[in-house]
Amino acid sequence: MDNTSKSRHSEDEPKAAENELAPTGERESAEKEQSKADASGYDMLDDGGHPDKNWYVIHTYSGYENKVKTNLERRVKSMEKEDKIFRVLIPTEEEYEFKDGKKKITQKKIFPGYVLVEMLLEDDSWYLVRNTPGVTGFVGTGTKPIPLQESELCEIMRRTGIEEPRAKIDFSIGESVRVISGPFQHFTGVVQEIQADRGKLRVLVSMFGRDTPVELDFGQVEKI
Repeated sequence: MDNTSKSRHSEDEPKAAENELAPTGERESAEKEQSKADASGYDMLDDGGHPDKNWYVIHTYSGYENKVKTNLERRVKSMEKEDKIFRVLIPTEEEYEFKDGKKKITQKKIFPGYVLVEMLLEDDSWYLVRNTPGVTGFVGTGTKPIPLQESELCEIMRRTGIEEPRAKIDFSIGESVRVISGPFQHFTGVVQEIQADRGKLRVLVSMFGRDTPVELDFGQVEKI
């Protein structure tokens, strides 16, 4: 990148930006909700605006994806680069698990440690993104960022907005479990099959000296 351009933009950067990685409770919660809203049903293939814009992937410090998104969006606005950096996205998908017999849905980052940016790749826009606190670099070969392909964008869209929540698999084949609800409550057994797409297990339950295969929901069993 041009050294003169880098120096000029460095002087224009907000001085407070370096402090943006400090942990904050309320902001973190709000960012997670915003991430969920942004990712759900996000039309990444929208070709409105500049024809040369693309989606790029940036690497961040682990656990700072939401803060990087907030920092970058703030810097884009303060430095008036909305004409070159358009959207910032943290792809998430819904995942559910059972705790204490209750189904709990949470938001899970599809690519932990990465953030997606829709932008025109030019010296000044590259410099702004690359020097946002928490960003460690672009994904690409050498110093040249590589844009996401349409097939990759379609897969991300599919996972962020169309599918039903996925079950969090906390069991393994051959693991011993105890049934905590239903007609087989209090019986123990061994996991024989995991049907992740249905959120069910096939368990060999020991009854009257015999192993009987039964189908149970994830929420009906617990580890021993």
